[in-house]
Amino acid sequence: MKRKGHDRSGPKTVAAPDKPWHQLTYEELCRALIAGPQGLNRREAEERLGRFGPNALRAAEAVPLWRRLLAQFTDFMILVLLAATAISVFLGEMADAITILVIVVMNAVLGFVQEYRAEQSLEALKKLTAPEARVLREGHEMRVAAHTIVPGDLVLLEAGDRVPADLRLLEVHDLEIDESPLTGESLPVCKQPEPITAAGVGIGDMDNMAFSGTSVTRGRGCGLVVATGMQTEMGRIAHLIESVGDDMTPLQRRLDELGKILVVLCLAICLVVVAIGLYQGEPVYRMVLTGVSLAVAAIPEGLPAIVTIVLAIGVQRMIRSRAIIRKLPAVETLGCATAICSDKTGTLTQNRMTVRQVWLSGERVDVSGQGIEPVGEFFAKRHLFTVEAGGAAVGTARGTGTAATGTGWADLDDLLRASVLCNNARLTGGEPSRSRKDVPFWGRRKKNGGEVPASDWNLMGDPTEGALLVLAAKGGFLHQNVEADFHRVEELPFDSDRKRMTVIVRDQKGQMMAFVKGAPETVLSRCAFVRWNGSDVPLDDDRRRRILDANERMADEALRVLALACRPLPAEMPVEKLMEIAEEDLTFLGLVGMMDPPRPGVRQAVERCSQAGIRTIMITGDHPATALAVARELGISSRSDEVLTGACLDELNDRQLEDKVPRVAVYARVSPAHKLRIVRALKSRGHVVAMTGDGVNDAPAVKEADIGVAMGKAGTDVTKEASAMVLSDDNFVTIVTAVEQGRAIYDNIRKFIRYLLSCNAGEVLVMFLASLMALPLPLLPVQLLWVNLVTDGLPAMALGVDAPDPDVMRRPPRHQKESILAGGLGRNILIWGTYCGLATLAVFAWGIYLGDLPLARTMAFCTLTFFQLFYVFDCRSERYSIFELGWFTNPSLIGAVCLSGLMQLAVVYLPPLQRIFQTVPLEPTHWLVILCFSGGWLLLTGLRHFILRPFGQRDGGRALYGQ
Repeated sequence: MKRKGHDRSGPKTVAAPDKPWHQLTYEELCRALIAGPQGLNRREAEERLGRFGPNALRAAEAVPLWRRLLAQFTDFMILVLLAATAISVFLGEMADAITILVIVVMNAVLGFVQEYRAEQSLEALKKLTAPEARVLREGHEMRVAAHTIVPGDLVLLEAGDRVPADLRLLEVHDLEIDESPLTGESLPVCKQPEPITAAGVGIGDMDNMAFSGTSVTRGRGCGLVVATGMQTEMGRIAHLIESVGDDMTPLQRRLDELGKILVVLCLAICLVVVAIGLYQGEPVYRMVLTGVSLAVAAIPEGLPAIVTIVLAIGVQRMIRSRAIIRKLPAVETLGCATAICSDKTGTLTQNRMTVRQVWLSGERVDVSGQGIEPVGEFFAKRHLFTVEAGGAAVGTARGTGTAATGTGWADLDDLLRASVLCNNARLTGGEPSRSRKDVPFWGRRKKNGGEVPASDWNLMGDPTEGALLVLAAKGGFLHQNVEADFHRVEELPFDSDRKRMTVIVRDQKGQMMAFVKGAPETVLSRCAFVRWNGSDVPLDDDRRRRILDANERMADEALRVLALACRPLPAEMPVEKLMEIAEEDLTFLGLVGMMDPPRPGVRQAVERCSQAGIRTIMITGDHPATALAVARELGISSRSDEVLTGACLDELNDRQLEDKVPRVAVYARVSPAHKLRIVRALKSRGHVVAMTGDGVNDAPAVKEADIGVAMGKAGTDVTKEASAMVLSDDNFVTIVTAVEQGRAIYDNIRKFIRYLLSCNAGEVLVMFLASLMALPLPLLPVQLLWVNLVTDGLPAMALGVDAPDPDVMRRPPRHQKESILAGGLGRNILIWGTYCGLATLAVFAWGIYLGDLPLARTMAFCTLTFFQLFYVFDCRSERYSIFELGWFTNPSLIGAVCLSGLMQLAVVYLPPLQRIFQTVPLEPTHWLVILCFSGGWLLLTGLRHFILRPFGQRDGGRALYGQ
């Protein structure tokens, strides 16, 4: 059949309609958009994307790279240095001028490269968190990046989706959309597909339109894209791009405040040094340049920027571990997490549901087979059913010797048929699918002209519904064949509050039937009859008890249990009336028990959380017995732990719930509203909570949590936007890995702060003490700038990529409001800053004693530099010495230190650089003194390590400096 609007001889542009989109009929829409029921093909989509541009709001103009490089020279201290360079030229000090200028340029380039890397990391993060949309192209449903959608695309919507562009709706099923971001309307709007002929209709009354930026709260549907990007209603209003926030994180703000305090302190000391030098008769030019150079070397002006870079590097590491950080503050909060609330299905388990048991007519039926390939057997006491993959009529009842359609057991056949009809999943493969006029056009599937290899099975849709399709196919009921005989009239979608799904179908004889599936307790409460050995009999107390006992037994075996039911409906009754009675006086068909095995590594991850002082809490909608069985298998729950159900939660007030949460590790049969209460109760008890979610109703709890975690595969767009982190693999192990990385990132920031502030304190102290002692300047301005360049650059950055400490997940979480200098960090900075300053001053004094000022300055210059290059190894951990961590476990640091050391040797031994930096060659005896003062403490730490190691003790070197 020829598709409308796709004739290659027809018009090549999308026609502008003569009237508004909401007034057009389906045929008029297809003509205007040159679109059809199979969607666009790839070539047309690419051509339209080039013509209409990306489906994105206009972004701010990018800052050119050259302007960003120049911005590195706008810092106040850099401007002062450039002014000093100009003065040097004016005074004829060309060597000083060129040296200062080269160092300033090198610093600017280094800063530019670091900031560029950080920005590229954040841009990559934005791309990873970009929204996606489901479209139909060439008859195939596929997920594409929302920015690639073009006018004429056929977009599929379901609850939890963010509407990617302005759509004219074509078909809806209980579709409700939250349009508050656009109209301010607080309640969701019910949608319908019919044209609106009235004139002057406002946006809020366009019930057949779906607008970009709004979100689907209920139901499903589809529509044709009529506007993208800045042509959408949202684009006309906003003119702004939605992006990951650029504000500083709380840690960056605290460090910025600390930096300001240090700036004031350093400037005061620098002024004192300059004043004393002038008082002692030093030249004004040299002292002014010395003061500026000391300020540049001492003030940690790049501290917030370095933190951003370390955060960005950490974020990239997390991305490689399949944890996508949407909001940078989450990186800091991860290290404080004390409780992880996780859903069971798909996060703790594999989300590959497979039906293991069926219970009907008082009999248990075991089902074999793995995965989504519909090959397996049904085992019962009275029957053995052997079924080929997707076979239509191969079941044989044991002892009868007669072939029958399906399995040959009528009760089982009815249950399998209901599993197919009350279902929105699609199992394709094995045999070609027949096209059917009564199936919505977005539900049709084609592949290789309808010919699919028998082994090529593909499951699309909810895993639970998919497991039911596979079960039915094992019994000979392929959904293509069953649905060919039934036309779906209406659907009541599954709702987490109702805990059931209902469909109404009409068979080829015109008979109307309702099929229901859902939680056993919920479905059973609406049943008046039960299918028992081929007859519908009243559901008396005895049979109700037997059904509930079977449900309990299946749940005790860690099976997720669903009930199926049906009822005939009067054919002449209007659909609205049918919907009112469709879930009343049902006939119970049976129970289906399916298993979702735990993900590999989850039990070990739960153990790691326990060692790290983090509680793992399971929150699920499953039966309490099922939830408890899985929790005990994974080590989440012990025999003494309490299981709290949604019904029990409803009986507790907030204070009572707060008293209960310390003893509860498993919550079962809960709704999204319960999840929100649980999160709030945990937070009120002082916990820092990470909360996982996927459905649209999970969004409030995910947003309320300190760390909202959305599922990348199963999660809805609304939940992802409410989250701080997205798991691209929906795996609990990834959360634990992210917590470890969060702790490691915070540790690396502390390492950098310790290194930077200790070294800066040493530089300031040596100049300050020399001034007080009326000694000559230990370091010249160019030497100070050089030390700052070679030590605060590459070695400091290498600390940002250091591996976590071995015990990073064996220590309790830090407090969220803990100072960055807590845990003895401030004390260590003072101790090692003082040692650095005194050691450098002692070497300088010894050089003065030898009677050679250039030699003394060169030795002090090298002592200060090499102390910092040695000290960076000690900063790798606050708990372990470098001998325990290993010298070569951070290759980046080894390379950075070696390069910085070679640069320092170059200024000492290369004659051209000797003249610039006013250094002299050093002899072995000089180096012996320098190395003893700059690295002697490291030798003492090593000796202590090797002395204590035979006795099985940890390195006691920490005691040398108060750790």
